[in-house]
Amino acid sequence: MARVPSAVLAATGLVGGYGVARWTKKRQLGGAVLAVAGAAAAQQWRARAGGKAAGALSAAYVAAFAGSHPLAKKVGAWPSVLGVAGAVAVASWAVADRRG
Repeated sequence: MARVPSAVLAATGLVGGYGVARWTKKRQLGGAVLAVAGAAAAQQWRARAGGKAAGALSAAYVAAFAGSHPLAKKVGAWPSVLGVAGAVAVASWAVADRRG
């Protein structure tokens, strides 16, 4: 089975977590999607780029989630989520995925 790139996992966690929370009106369910995808991405980051890189990318993932909230007040919810998801995906690809 083909490995899903960590950039895709991270972006999917951010976008999917928001989408699930919005459409189900259950923030905890969206948080579960965010956490599961983030954990899966972190495993790949550690395997591909090592512990320090995995820690930095995990911090970026959490910061993107937190930062999307105030950004949404300026640009709207979906543009904010898509923007931070894209930024985390690019960072993930640059640090971990392009090596493989």
